[in-house]
Amino acid sequence: VQLVESGGGLVQAGGYLRLSCTVSGRSFSTYGMGWFRQAPRKEREFVAAISRRRGSTYYGDSVKGRFTISRDNAKNIVTLEMTSLKPEDTAVYYCAADLEMYTSNYYSRDEYDIWGQGTEVTVSS
Repeated sequence: VQLVESGGGLVQAGGYLRLSCTVSGRSFSTYGMGWFRQAPRKEREFVAAISRRRGSTYYGDSVKGRFTISRDNAKNIVTLEMTSLKPEDTAVYYCAADLEMYTSNYYSRDEYDIWGQGTEVTVSS
């Protein structure tokens, strides 16, 4: 299984970006999927996640109401739409997959088995 992120870039505060994560493998619909981010000199933090079948979504407090995660199981893609971007959203964004049958805590980095290489998002003030 491989994860490849795309869609990062430079945007002004208040702007919009859409990140995509393309997942190889035949069992994408069985993976719990998440997005995390890591700013310079900070720990990697949870951004959003989406469950396997029902598509339940989870968000970090700092992005709730501004970011939307979705998945297309037919195309093996998970998307993170980011609106009202702030300079503090600047980070490298990572896509992650939980390959197990059940995810007990979507918010925890430890739940995820496979990570992408990351895509950089810079929000200018």
